[in-house]
Amino acid sequence: MVPTVPRPRPAPPVGGIAQWAPWYEDELGWATVTAPEEPVLLRTGLRFDVLELPAAAGHAVLRRIGPTGPVALLGRRMQLLVAPGSADEVPSLLEWLEWGSVALDLRAIGTGGLITAPAPPGTAPSAAGGAALWLRPPVPGHDWEQSLPVFAGIGGREAAPDLVRLVAAAATECHRARLINVNTGLPKGRQTQPLAFS
Repeated sequence: MVPTVPRPRPAPPVGGIAQWAPWYEDELGWATVTAPEEPVLLRTGLRFDVLELPAAAGHAVLRRIGPTGPVALLGRRMQLLVAPGSADEVPSLLEWLEWGSVALDLRAIGTGGLITAPAPPGTAPSAAGGAALWLRPPVPGHDWEQSLPVFAGIGGREAAPDLVRLVAAAATECHRARLINVNTGLPKGRQTQPLAFS
């Protein structure tokens, strides 16, 4: 038997942001869009969709929900990766959860969407790349897709968080953050205590 040498795994890129695309394509199998001097973009709707919300609300959601799939941070916005097709379900879920008529700073990005690629693990975020970074990175070679939130009972996996629970927590925390922001913008003495939510 002839010993075979495994193909070396490429190290995370250490150069410019244009070198990030091969890491996403080769290590994770994600579709990317690249342009000179521009940040690498990731296509949504193929391997994952994205639930995007204010970072403060996102941190509160992560404390409430616990383990989820990969999570990215881009400035003051947090992006939670969810199962492909989930973005199409979010508007009807919000209606069903009675959040449909409330203005929420919550956005679902699905088929045809693009997000800025965070710096791969082990590389420094770049100002040119929008300073996106992974809070919970996808791990090459691991079945990270099994951790993406999905509808329980409809293609759901036992280890994956329930999409309904995630959207409900995200809507609650987005609304709470909005109420806090409104109250902190009032003149002193006119601020009211924000409503309490469970």
